[in-house]
Amino acid sequence: MQDTTTRLSPEALARLGTLEWRARTVVEGFLAGQHRSPYHGYSVEFAEHRAYNPGDPLRHVDWKVLAKTDRLFVKRFEEETNLRHLALLDTSGSMRYAGAGPTTKLAYGALLCAALHTLLVRQRDATGLVTFNDGVQTLVPPRASRAHLAPLLSALDAVQEAPSAPARTAAAQSLTDIAERLTRRSLVTVVSDLYENVGEASDLHRALRLLRTRGHEVVVFHVLDAATEARLDVDDRPTTFVDAETGERLTTHPADIRAAYREAMDGYVEDFRRACHAQRIDFVPLDTATPFDVALAAYLHARRRVAG
Repeated sequence: MQDTTTRLSPEALARLGTLEWRARTVVEGFLAGQHRSPYHGYSVEFAEHRAYNPGDPLRHVDWKVLAKTDRLFVKRFEEETNLRHLALLDTSGSMRYAGAGPTTKLAYGALLCAALHTLLVRQRDATGLVTFNDGVQTLVPPRASRAHLAPLLSALDAVQEAPSAPARTAAAQSLTDIAERLTRRSLVTVVSDLYENVGEASDLHRALRLLRTRGHEVVVFHVLDAATEARLDVDDRPTTFVDAETGERLTTHPADIRAAYREAMDGYVEDFRRACHAQRIDFVPLDTATPFDVALAAYLHARRRVAG
């Protein structure tokens, strides 16, 4: 019998069918590994009664108590919340890179978003989707209904099937636009390789800070193929590197640049980590080979803060 981590690995999931089926497998495997969840919608554990208020869902009315006392009470469950979630998925050219991993960064990010949407819909929380590259491309507003899952998954399928022509990243402007549109406190998950132009990285820091100053909880999922992108573990022979977004080409011997590359990459990522930490933003590094339970656990940590 496979353990939960194996079932949630990108390599194992890649062999399954539709995005809907894979997302459901991720969520069910993750929940199977949870001994007890403190969240309404997971184990839905009864806590106590409270008086009925107009507008409360009738499904929560305790009809036995009504029959005995002629008074309306509803069952209150642990962590009654009305969470609003928005997933922001980077669909720029660089996200189509696979490297040594079992899947492209875009496919990994899309499945992560699909799993989050599936989880939230099960909890009857509102969830929505934004895709962006050189600007906001898709916006599916947050809603809380099972029927809402279909358009979310359809949008995620569409971005993976779109032509792979290079598209530059304008994450900073896209996040700023979303921050200005969001009027209600939300949990925002950003799924990106964070390949903003180096000179514009500070703009992306400011955009993330704007989301926090507007009262939103933010989780940044930094998705990379760690072997090749973080460590430059490629064959030591003359190699031509092609920028997926600009088409710029560089031919060099990896051994000649590996040390400097790793230092620069480590510094770039550390700058983002520190900027996020300063704003109390969860920064979660994800390799495309990382099992999805790591990402879902990080989401639960942020959800706990929203629930208060």
